[in-house]
Amino acid sequence: MTETKQAMGTLNGVDVDRLVGTIDAIEQAPGLARFQFRAHNQWIDGGHNRSTVHGFFGAGQEDGSRKQAFVLESDEPDVLLGKDVGANPAEYVLHALAGCITTNLVYQAAAQGIRLRSVESRLAGTLDLRGMLGLAEGVRCGYEGVEVSFKIEADAPRERVEELLELANTRSPVGDIIANPVPIRVRLED
Repeated sequence: MTETKQAMGTLNGVDVDRLVGTIDAIEQAPGLARFQFRAHNQWIDGGHNRSTVHGFFGAGQEDGSRKQAFVLESDEPDVLLGKDVGANPAEYVLHALAGCITTNLVYQAAAQGIRLRSVESRLAGTLDLRGMLGLAEGVRCGYEGVEVSFKIEADAPRERVEELLELANTRSPVGDIIANPVPIRVRLED
């Protein structure tokens, strides 16, 4: 985050004192920064499948703070042979990117003492199905690119908000996952 170390209370819905305490703890014990998030997915029918997200490992231990699991429905629209009972996986990627940059922006703003009044974003990702279907050599299976635009109202000059947005984008874990290759190991269990 930033070098903010003074007590600030809550700003933009973020407990800044706790945020600063977290940063201090990680500076003292870097191992606390390692997290492992997990999901369990089950196929339902056709393009419909369901993921359940519950436990995770973080801050040096298995976390038990979540009282209930989050359930994410995934399907395809009719034109892609689905029943449209949930966003498709590529749309979830856009949601994940928007959520990650937005959360990072809000936390960065709070750490810097910038009050936000509103934050909205629009995302669009373009992909060519020929890649997934194996119909054209050299065509990516995933997004060719993603466009993200933000509308932000804040108690700060435009230049400062632009710097904040760039910092939030640069430090976005999901943005990094999308922009840089991540090894994926897929195996069949017994």
